[in-house]
Amino acid sequence: MKKIFLALMFVSTLIIQTKADVIKDVKLENSKRISKESIIAFGNIKLGKDYSELEINQILLDLYETNFFSDIRLKVENNILIINVDEKKIIQTILLEGIKSKENTANILKQLSLKDKSPFDKFTAEQDLIKIKSALSRSGYYFAKVDVKIKDNNNDTIDLIYNIDIGEKALIKNIKFTGDKFYKDRKLRSIIVSEENKFWKFISNKKYLDVDRIELDKRLLKNFYLNKGYYNVQIESSSAVFNNNFFELIYNINSGEKYFIKNVKLDIPIDYDTKDFTEVTKSIEKLKNKKYSLNEINKVIKEIDKVSISRLYDFIDATIEINESNDNNLDLKFSIIESDKFFVNRIDIFGNNVTEEQVIRNQLEVDEGDPFNKLLHAKSINNLKALRIFANVKDEIVTIQNSQQKDIKITVEEKPTGEILASAGVGNDGGTVGFSVSEKNFMGRGVGLVSSLTLSEERVKGEFTVNNPNFNYSEKSLDMSFFAVDTDKMTESGYNSGEVGFNFGTRFEQYDNLFFSPSFKTVAEKLETNSLASTSIKKQEGNYFTSTIGYSFDYDVRNQRFQTSDGFRSKFSQTLPVVSDSNTITTNYIYDYYLTIAETTASLGLFLKNTVGLSDDVRISERIGLPRNRLRGFKTGRIGPVDQGDDHVGGNYAAALSFTSNLPLIAPNLQNIEFNYFLDLGNVWGTDYRSSNFDDSNFLRVSTGAGVEWWTPVGPLSLTLSHAVQKKETDEFEGFQFNIGTTF
Repeated sequence: MKKIFLALMFVSTLIIQTKADVIKDVKLENSKRISKESIIAFGNIKLGKDYSELEINQILLDLYETNFFSDIRLKVENNILIINVDEKKIIQTILLEGIKSKENTANILKQLSLKDKSPFDKFTAEQDLIKIKSALSRSGYYFAKVDVKIKDNNNDTIDLIYNIDIGEKALIKNIKFTGDKFYKDRKLRSIIVSEENKFWKFISNKKYLDVDRIELDKRLLKNFYLNKGYYNVQIESSSAVFNNNFFELIYNINSGEKYFIKNVKLDIPIDYDTKDFTEVTKSIEKLKNKKYSLNEINKVIKEIDKVSISRLYDFIDATIEINESNDNNLDLKFSIIESDKFFVNRIDIFGNNVTEEQVIRNQLEVDEGDPFNKLLHAKSINNLKALRIFANVKDEIVTIQNSQQKDIKITVEEKPTGEILASAGVGNDGGTVGFSVSEKNFMGRGVGLVSSLTLSEERVKGEFTVNNPNFNYSEKSLDMSFFAVDTDKMTESGYNSGEVGFNFGTRFEQYDNLFFSPSFKTVAEKLETNSLASTSIKKQEGNYFTSTIGYSFDYDVRNQRFQTSDGFRSKFSQTLPVVSDSNTITTNYIYDYYLTIAETTASLGLFLKNTVGLSDDVRISERIGLPRNRLRGFKTGRIGPVDQGDDHVGGNYAAALSFTSNLPLIAPNLQNIEFNYFLDLGNVWGTDYRSSNFDDSNFLRVSTGAGVEWWTPVGPLSLTLSHAVQKKETDEFEGFQFNIGTTF
């Protein structure tokens, strides 16, 4: 771009005396590869048109935009536009010398702006050199050295050769947090992206030292403290100490004091209608006398964004003024101002070598031709970052001289988006193992894929899921999954259930924070029994084909989905039969509420579910139980109605009430361990049939206990110790459970 402006300065002396001329023909000089017809097409030249000086300048800009020329000179003589060009040399081949892996070579070449057979540009080649260093750094080659050499060929082309000395890989052995950090290391490790190197992490690139990732870690840490009320937090420094081919990554944190918001004010221009900002005012009032929180302030910004999106005011901007008062209090002033009136001329996107451009453009709130709105542009950049498929997103606003237009340049840096996850859980009577492979940006279309396998003593489930978060650019997600489940209870209850099926559905935001999700599901099931099965279960033996439609309303106002500390979620769902032998209807309601006082976070959860067969008994595979996290300590599927012997057959009704609280005052000096307390109440009851020796008494189960969240060298471990306050003799109880998971 600098070269274009510089060329314009020189060429302006050539065409400054040129008045409006009718261009009848074009004469091309000094061109070796580019034809006259191509020049006319590239410059959008229309023969017979009366061209002004400004329009001839635009021809020059259009020709430079092709990137085929290093210099262009224009003049008009006798109604002929004479174009003298110096063509850039064509790159015959780009070579990366010093990298043995063909896969790594191919991945780096994809990220370069210059390609084989493209025109050579020195500035772009230097930028590609930086990209190579960044790519090697992200792969752990922090000490890599790269230089570029140009080899001239006989056919007036060049070979571009990057000589690379990759050096040793820079792995992170330890991550430490120092200073007045207040929170434990375990909590802070869960905030950052960088990871410690472990022998099983053979895929993850987060174990390598990367400057950009460290900067991201610092931003994440700062935002975490800002959301906790630490307005003056300083992530004062980060350092990487190299020793024995490993790095020790150290973050020094000064959290400062916790601040509270005392006064809040909204200031809008006098000619704006205050009624248009009613919701903004309501969200501002909620800030008063609350701890400072970046998330809560962003809710105000979101309401201001809605005013912008409604196009009531095209050219608005917002500023926040924060003043400290006595006793760690803050006064906030939100000012709505009218910005300069500009329109978007062009939006150029760079760096998306894998991701389709439409995926990026679909996240933009401002399009070409729209009024330029600073708030909506900032929201666009945040939308791109929220996709979590880019390592970095940068933007540049370019003002077009002597015009009310701006160009927007967006540069994205892509990152690996695949992940392998393993998990395990163990209780008194056995364990479970899980394994999954996921991809967030399949084929560069922003589509997510997940393939998972879960194994336990009685159950095996495999599932493949496809998620398109913005199907056909409709702002509605589309989910499809194919699954197979085998439940083997032959030795205990005398039956085996095998299911194969698929489901698909969509999800979209109907109103603010209210999501609607319709779905369709089809399952083919084979139910087999043996002599151990009860009479009622034997009657259900056979093959079944079931199709259902479902829907849910999900109202979610939690402050964040991960490590929630405030807000609530209310979800109602129902499944209705389309093709079914028993015509079973299943209804479910979940409510979870979160509250934080000081550093203690408590949650209260309600779980209600029932199923009923309209034309026949509910099949045993369709009966319900309580999830493990709703009634801790009790073994899943081992409470409720009992048929002959000790066969738990599930129920038609289930309910649970759960209370959980962390315990920050217990062992505050243990940096990698946190404790919590829980109290659960629940029951499963009711069936369609009765038989001899059948126990369907309505009995409330109660459990209490403590949990430990431990950041181990293997990964985060969750351990639960439970005590049954109230249970039946037929219930199966696990006093000890733990789960562990890690990525590769």
